[in-house]
Amino acid sequence: MKERFIMIMIFFIAFILLVDVYSFKGIWLLISDTESNLIKYSIYIVYWIIPLIIIIFLLYFRTLTPFEREPKIFRNFFLLAGLFLLFYIPKLIFITFHLTEDLFYLGKWIISKFSKSGEIDITGNTQGISRVKFLTQLGLILAAIPFTSILYGILRGRFNFRITHEKLSFPNLPEAFNGFKVVQISDIHIGSFFGHEDKVKKAIELTNEQNPDLILFTGDLVNNFTEELDGWIPILSNFKAKYGKFSILGNHDYGDYFEWKNDTEKAQNLDNLKQAHSDIGFKLLLNESDTININGSELGLIGVENWGLPPFPQYGDLKEAMNGSSELPFKILMSHDPSHWDAEILGKANIDLTLSGHTHGMQFGIEIGNVKWSPVKYKYPRWAGLYSEKNQYLYVNRGLGYIGYPGRVGMPPEITVIELKKT
Repeated sequence: MKERFIMIMIFFIAFILLVDVYSFKGIWLLISDTESNLIKYSIYIVYWIIPLIIIIFLLYFRTLTPFEREPKIFRNFFLLAGLFLLFYIPKLIFITFHLTEDLFYLGKWIISKFSKSGEIDITGNTQGISRVKFLTQLGLILAAIPFTSILYGILRGRFNFRITHEKLSFPNLPEAFNGFKVVQISDIHIGSFFGHEDKVKKAIELTNEQNPDLILFTGDLVNNFTEELDGWIPILSNFKAKYGKFSILGNHDYGDYFEWKNDTEKAQNLDNLKQAHSDIGFKLLLNESDTININGSELGLIGVENWGLPPFPQYGDLKEAMNGSSELPFKILMSHDPSHWDAEILGKANIDLTLSGHTHGMQFGIEIGNVKWSPVKYKYPRWAGLYSEKNQYLYVNRGLGYIGYPGRVGMPPEITVIELKKT
């Protein structure tokens, strides 16, 4: 694992240098006519400070990550990832246009060498500006779009909590549960919120304002370690629901993405995390079921451990989890990974509503009217929102927290309110 991390680091440093050297050529072209040397050299200095800072931090994290069991290190690593995306996605767009310019210039030069006159205008002058310089300017303008979006996602987007409302009708819902309000939250990734306690408190307040009958948390409480919850237990204990709070584990909760000293240390971390669910007032369902009882009518609540398509682990056992609930008239399943729905639930298990998370909507996408798109759809066909087939429903929550990129663009953190109706 260490060797792999070193190779990744070397790749990123080489990538940074290659991109910056070539994009600097484009910047130099754009400001070469600037009369003030002070302005020119100030731009040059600022330009090279950014990759220097990123490389220094990469070298620094080489000595720490991912080999230290310190949650704040991972939080800082995510901030570095955000800084990288902030500058290098726009630079890739910029150099694409600058490369087009160079290819145009090269083509003109080749044509001039083979032309009979031996002379041809390779600058493409048009009304005082070269055609090729125009392409570089256009690239700079277009690069500002992702820069602004990514920056907004870091500063505001990751904390712009959205309440999503759904009303779902079922003929087999017991009358006592008509109007029953289920609030789903998912993928808190609490280790990413260090220093932002006020934002988490805001999300909890918004959740409680929905007056939930039931709060269901569908996994990924932490990024890797139970220690991420230090200081958070009193805050997370403030979720309130009339008939209880239930939870399951997500793929990150098992500690599979860290190089533990031994299996005992890893197992202890998981045991501590299970206890933490209890400490914040959530009943953790580990391949088991429970019931919600209202005036003698019962609703089945099933929770499986993480079940995902490879390379994600398959700890979940749906058959075991459904023991004791198969005869109940209405059942809700909590399963972290939405791919589980198609694999083992849809048309195969007598479950009315499945609640999942996991995808985060990739923390990036477009949802405007009927337009709904994110790159994550190519990995997960059911990646966000409501899906229904054969009288069975799946809702994929977009997640409350974030991991990797410390932001959200067009895919705000979500609190889902589902009202059950009797038809």
